[in-house]
Amino acid sequence: MGNNHYRRRRILVTGGAGFLGSHLIDRLLDRGDEVLCVDNLFTGDKSNLDHLYTHPRFEFLRHDICFPLYVEVDEIYNLACPASPIHYQHDPVQTTKTSVIGAINVLGLAKRLKARVFQASTSEVYGDPSIHPQVEGYWGNVNPIGLRSCYDEGKRCAETLFMDYHRQHGLDIKIARIFNTYGPRMHPNDGRVVSNFVVQALEGRPITIYGDGSQTRSFCYYEDLVDGFLRLMDTGRDFTGPVNLGNPIEFTIRELAEAVVELTGSGSELVYLPLPSDDPTQRRPDISVAEAKLNWRPKVQLREGLIKTIEYFQKLHVETEIRNEAA
Repeated sequence: MGNNHYRRRRILVTGGAGFLGSHLIDRLLDRGDEVLCVDNLFTGDKSNLDHLYTHPRFEFLRHDICFPLYVEVDEIYNLACPASPIHYQHDPVQTTKTSVIGAINVLGLAKRLKARVFQASTSEVYGDPSIHPQVEGYWGNVNPIGLRSCYDEGKRCAETLFMDYHRQHGLDIKIARIFNTYGPRMHPNDGRVVSNFVVQALEGRPITIYGDGSQTRSFCYYEDLVDGFLRLMDTGRDFTGPVNLGNPIEFTIRELAEAVVELTGSGSELVYLPLPSDDPTQRRPDISVAEAKLNWRPKVQLREGLIKTIEYFQKLHVETEIRNEAA
């Protein structure tokens, strides 16, 4: 009888039909929460949620967070925004609006509800960094008028808004700066390097490397990242972040391409193309804050994560071929 007054937490996840949002929702439901997923499906995919539509604690609402949202929830995770260059450059004005106006709407909702609110920020706030690895205290080296600015500056402005709502209104906020993340449910055509290489290798096409392949990235498997989200949301009110979440082990793009070719057994050759403008040459997080405050460190090694990701894309590839044959 002691649990009669217990009420499950109801959690809003914006951008919940996306790669990371859908995995976060799985974890929240697994631990017993109710989840309201909000997504306008600009880059999100309802198929990422197919396994949840009959779940008694899951609800989906198609909505663009550039417009106010009137719902009742206990916590908010704001993941709504195109996150790959192909998608965020497709409609750059909408990308900036989603980051800035979307943040204002989410923060206004959190203020009314007195709810804790999480912002999925990005390592792109550091731009093409002049210090390496990147620490949270680094202010960044960002081009405000470049092709990537809609995303970089949109996310920087969102962080500003979150901190100002925290200081001015006492809002309980958490900011995570996400570094390169990969895994099942990535969009096959999102232009991100892992999905690009895997799809090209599975189709036997040349693997396109921009630049000479010596630029570095750090790749975090989605399971580790979502674990970091949950740990950050469980910290006390006095810790707002921002906190870097990513894998501190660095790989060159060429090393990644070679690993994908080996693990897929592909005959794809490596082809080198000009580097896009404002493409960072180095990207690696300093995760000492996450280690100290969240007791968090990635566990999944790149090879292990790539094998699981390749299995997902192989299945997707086979399903697509079957559909094409049936048509």
